[in-house]
Order: sequence, then C-alpha cells, then structure tokens
Amino acid sequence: MTPNNAARDFVALLGTKGGPAIRPGSTNPTSSLLVIDGRPVIIDCGLGVARGLVDQGLALKDIGLIFITHLHSDHYLDLGPLLHTAWTAGLESPVIVYGPQGIGDYWKLFLQSMKADIDLRIEDEGRPDLAGLVSCKTLDDGVVCNIGTLTVSAMRNEHPPLVDTFALRFSGSRNDVVFSGDTAYLPRLAEFAAGADLLVHEAMLADALEALCRRIGNSDDRLMKHLLRSHTMAPDAGKIASGAKAKALALNHLIPSDDPDFTIAHWRQAVAPHWPGTLHVGKDGMRINL
Repeated sequence: MTPNNAARDFVALLGTKGGPAIRPGSTNPTSSLLVIDGRPVIIDCGLGVARGLVDQGLALKDIGLIFITHLHSDHYLDLGPLLHTAWTAGLESPVIVYGPQGIGDYWKLFLQSMKADIDLRIEDEGRPDLAGLVSCKTLDDGVVCNIGTLTVSAMRNEHPPLVDTFALRFSGSRNDVVFSGDTAYLPRLAEFAAGADLLVHEAMLADALEALCRRIGNSDDRLMKHLLRSHTMAPDAGKIASGAKAKALALNHLIPSDDPDFTIAHWRQAVAPHWPGTLHVGKDGMRINL
C-alpha cells in the first residue's frame, strides 16, 4: 500500500477499547489507520497495532507517518514494538513520528532497551540503523505539517491531568477526517471538525460506568472521577458531530467496549437524540470507506 491518488480513502479502526487492560473476549486498545490520497497514516499505537495494520493489508515496511495523540499507555505502548517489527519486516525508508512533548524520550529509551537485539541484527543481518530511520517531532496547536496533498492540523483538547493532548484533522484532496483524541466534552471541537467527512470521536456509556469500575476493582473513587472529568459521554459526541455538520460519526475508544450487557443498540440509542446521521459504532478491524 503506497501513495496512489487513485486509491479510495478509508479509516480502519484497529483497536477500539478505551483503557490499557485486555481480558478474555475484550477488544484491543486504541489505534487507527487512515489512508488518505493513498498515503497510510497511523493514529495512536495501542497494544496490537502491528497485527491490526497487517490485517488491513498494509506492509509494515511501507509505514512512514505516525501520530500519537497523548501519552497514555493505551495510545503509545506499542509504538516502539511497531517500529522495530516494521524494521525486521524490511523498513528502509524514513518514518516521522509526531507526538506530545516526551515522545522522543520514549523512543530513545526504547532503542536503549533493545540495543543488544538491534546491534546484533545490524551486524548479523545487514539491516540499516533503526535509530537513523525514525525522527520524532513535537505536536502543538495549529498546522502540523503539509506532505504532498495532505495537511495535518492539531488542536489541544481537554484530557486532564495531561496537558499535551490533541485532536487531529487530516485534510486531503478529497476528504477531511478528524480524530477527537481522548477528551472531555469540548464544544469548540465542533468548529475544529467543521464539515469533516468523518469525525472519529471517543465515547462513554453513562449507565455502564459503575459496572466497569467494579469489574476493574479500584479501591476508591479515583477512576470514576477520572472518567467523568476526562472523557465524553456518547450523547455529547453526537452533539459535536451535529455542531460540526460532519458527514459521518464513528464512536471509538469505547468505555466500555467489552461488557456483554451493553450492545451496539445501547450506543445508538444514546447518540440518536443528538445525531441523526450516519453512525459507526467502533469494532476492532472496522473499515470505513470515505
């Protein structure tokens, strides 16, 4: 899969779970693949991102552009493993990683942790120096980059206690796609997402939160307080999509994503009063054509 302006744009939701833990039967933490004007772009690298990409037909040696929305482990735990695995799969071209302040430190320490293996493979297998292939750049508000027909913009969202946490807009020659990142309900996000062909927004089901916290087994109320101040209820995601006049809404980073007592019907019911348009309720491996 290489840049080709004739290719159809799509978003693949590789991992749709909010939070880092996985259990029998659960979905994977957050990662997505956007192909826009034929260019593959990876958004977040939660656990399992490499397998998710391969299952979408992307050769890992062809990755070149990665965005990390914020430094919670369910969004960047597998960044290093993805890059290393791509390298062993034949990566020889440069990769740019955009992320919050601190993403470069993560990458340096990952390289240090894998130094013995990397040095061995360079010497024994003739591979290029992995460190020289990857560059990390810091995200900030505004236009992030222009690459060919693609323009990427960022907007700082609200996901306390983190400060460096971002929504992202990808504008190509035919389509605009916006990822909310993890965020509390943020009405101004509607302006950032105005006219988007697809808004990928995180979402929670209010009725399911108490059961979720009991299942996780936290000893006090801090997890619940974090969820309520740092994430968006599903009806509010619908409000953002309506305010943006988006063409379609995809719910992602679902909290919860793996409780059998809550089905797609519950998500649709929660959003329906505020969003009458096309709705995709995220499922691992879901491909949304644009």
